[in-house]
Amino acid sequence: MELSFIGGGVAAPKGFTANGIHCGIRKNKEKKDLALIFCEKECDAAAVYTQNLVCGAPITVTRENISDGKARAIVCNSGIANTCNADGVEKAEEMCKITADALGISKSDIVVASTGVIGQPIDLEPIKNGMPKLVSGLNKDGSDSAANAIMTTDTVKKEFACEFSLGGKKCRIGAVSKGSGMIHPNMATMLAFITTDADISAEMLKKSLLEVVKDSFNMLSVDGDTSTNDTVAVLASGLCGNERITSENEDYKAFTCALAAICEKLVKLMAKDGEGATKLVECIVSGAADQKTAKICAKSVICSSLVKAAMFGADANWGRILCALGYSGADIDVHKVDVKFSSAGGEIEVCKDGSGIPFSEETAKKVLVSDEVYILVDLKSGDFSAAAYGCDLTYDYVKINGDYRT
Repeated sequence: MELSFIGGGVAAPKGFTANGIHCGIRKNKEKKDLALIFCEKECDAAAVYTQNLVCGAPITVTRENISDGKARAIVCNSGIANTCNADGVEKAEEMCKITADALGISKSDIVVASTGVIGQPIDLEPIKNGMPKLVSGLNKDGSDSAANAIMTTDTVKKEFACEFSLGGKKCRIGAVSKGSGMIHPNMATMLAFITTDADISAEMLKKSLLEVVKDSFNMLSVDGDTSTNDTVAVLASGLCGNERITSENEDYKAFTCALAAICEKLVKLMAKDGEGATKLVECIVSGAADQKTAKICAKSVICSSLVKAAMFGADANWGRILCALGYSGADIDVHKVDVKFSSAGGEIEVCKDGSGIPFSEETAKKVLVSDEVYILVDLKSGDFSAAAYGCDLTYDYVKINGDYRT
């Protein structure tokens, strides 16, 4: 399938506009803190959420709102997570009403999300006061503002869009996300909002999203902490004019492929922008006996604090990788495992059949100082493979999270 990446983010698909402003939730007036994504018509909608038993009030409200598979807008604030508050659900519902009244739509057509500090009450007054400006500023170039408004400790915005064909019709998918810390599979600690003008039923949209999430967001880990507010939501306007997708046909496969490409872009950027991180680390496991084994092994390596610390120091300490594979719980033959490091700086083999081999530490250092490093693991036991995404563990991670609240 031909696919090209374009500009425009969540406003690239037909029917969508976006905006982001500073309304006053955050003290720093230079930081936007309220985002809105809106569609001119009712959309098919789907979402997946955190598996943490402690989940944000906005998730409770969003689940109910899109239980009918329909939505028209996404509103999100940064700074306060609206989690673990006695009045959280009430305030999330009121946030929907404030947004819906300003847009002239039903409050049940709103996806609501919040990100930031857990346990602090959210003041809705800034949202109420800022909503007229947020709505009046909705435009086709507003994805950049929306992407910036949902950031917390992120250092770069996460925004992508792509164009592809469905049944001869030009279709688009756009996305913004945030996520830098408290990121771990099931799902990663993050928010991702996706728009598309493809015509696809809510049932097929949910099926496609679940299929993509398991190989993208659920293969991402920055620090081993599963967040409370994780949400990936997707709205489909149906305005590109393709024949409606209601089954797992060729158009469904093409749509899912495009959605996967967008989500992979988001995941890699979130991993690279992990709190305090200096590099993206990707573990690619091949030669596994089955898909489950490949995933378990890749995740175990990426989640290892010792491996992450070694990547920060550009130290080719491959023993830590074997160690992580050994305690992963996967049924593998450790005496068959090969390990290589690869990057723009070159490639070097460091382990063969589960044992160390001579290699140049100088060459290894050149490979590992790159800002994108690949850990290549070959289990030599089958034909299945998987990739997991993460980052290095640095001094700054502790500093950022040591005083995050204060």
